[in-house]
Amino acid sequence: MGLRPEDVAALRRSVQGPVLEPEADGYDAECATFNLACGLRPAVVVGATGEQDIRAAVRFAVRHGLPVAVKTAAHQVVSPAEGGLLITTQRMQGVFVDAQAQTVRVEAGVLWRDVLPHTAKSGLAPIVGSAPDVGVVGYTLGGGLSPLLGRSLGYAADHVRWLNMVTADGELRRVTPQSEPDLFWAVLGGKGNFGVVTEIEFDVFPVARFYGGGIYFAGEHLAQVLEAWRNWLPGVGEDMTSSISVQRLPDIPVLPEPLRGAFVVHLRIGYLGSAADGAELIAPLRACAPVLIDLVEEKPFTAIGEIHMDPVDPMPYFDRSLCLEEFSAETVKAFVELTGPRSGCTLTTVEIRALGGALDREPAVPNAVSSRGLPYVVFAVAVGAPDQADALRAELARVRDGLAPWEARRNIVNFLSPDEATDVDGVRAVYGAERFDRLAAVKRRYDPANVFRFNHNIAPA
Repeated sequence: MGLRPEDVAALRRSVQGPVLEPEADGYDAECATFNLACGLRPAVVVGATGEQDIRAAVRFAVRHGLPVAVKTAAHQVVSPAEGGLLITTQRMQGVFVDAQAQTVRVEAGVLWRDVLPHTAKSGLAPIVGSAPDVGVVGYTLGGGLSPLLGRSLGYAADHVRWLNMVTADGELRRVTPQSEPDLFWAVLGGKGNFGVVTEIEFDVFPVARFYGGGIYFAGEHLAQVLEAWRNWLPGVGEDMTSSISVQRLPDIPVLPEPLRGAFVVHLRIGYLGSAADGAELIAPLRACAPVLIDLVEEKPFTAIGEIHMDPVDPMPYFDRSLCLEEFSAETVKAFVELTGPRSGCTLTTVEIRALGGALDREPAVPNAVSSRGLPYVVFAVAVGAPDQADALRAELARVRDGLAPWEARRNIVNFLSPDEATDVDGVRAVYGAERFDRLAAVKRRYDPANVFRFNHNIAPA
């Protein structure tokens, strides 16, 4: 049974933001996603202007038996949210920096690119990820993996002080390690399974610059670049973060000529020490193969997006991920056979990130982040329209299955695609049995009806 006009009218009266149904002007824009292959089609969408709008929307949803989805930048959409209520948060744009306390407080709709100019004024840095265009809250609730600060400081979730959130009962809660210890533990790593976070405060750190960027090699040199990187990794400290991406780039004007339409290996470097020390450290990598373009240099922290050079414009794509227990000579050989010059691989990107360091250590206040102790994560992307879905998914599965001998059962929540962890057993594997059971117990307490289920769902115990 659909919503009656009088029900929607009552919802409009209870909130300040727009309330839109399918076919209404503005509905498509309000539901727009970064991944054009993963659209949102809720029964109704509420453009929240603040905490009271979110409370009213959640209470309305529960009263009418509607599950709830939440969207900021929509970089990770797991479900189209059909038949549900979507809350969008992009109107909630408050950013508050306390330079003396070295903390930042943001509202639910803030993107990392909105935070960086504010923190830079005080020479401070948040644990931002490879793409500054993602939302602060969603990134942090999924752990938050930085290409610069992760190995020295851990996950973004490890440095949250408190958060405000609306739970399934429609109540606004101040969640701290003291006031709601189980919920605080669960929501940091449990992503959006427990409610709608309206505001969050986290630590920032005195970092104003770094030495880093990317070095591009021709794809034919993949084997020697991977082997050099594999042998180099054990000798670097936690102030060095690196990854390698095998890329088949589009022929578009925004790319410089050597990269346009090219098959390349993209080595990414993020180093917190001096430029001189960094240059000495990466000299063996620079020398391992002929260089096409070298963009590694001294940069301000606000240029952190230049490490990975992630796309900024929406596009249709499919993706898969897995974590690896090791990256041995045998793994390198398989990786080259699966993605290299004679592989026939058609994927746009297959990257491997080295983890470790502080990413393996429990923070002062533990949380539910699922990936500690895993040394590598692989993330693969196939760009193409939905009518190519079967072929693209098959190619993703081929590469992923080829790396299965080294696969860890657990994974990083923020890297999961809609095709992964699609049932209880799959989600349990991502978190590990003990962590999953504790999350399911917290879910039973705060969301027994599973209102927040348009996600990699932790079902109530």
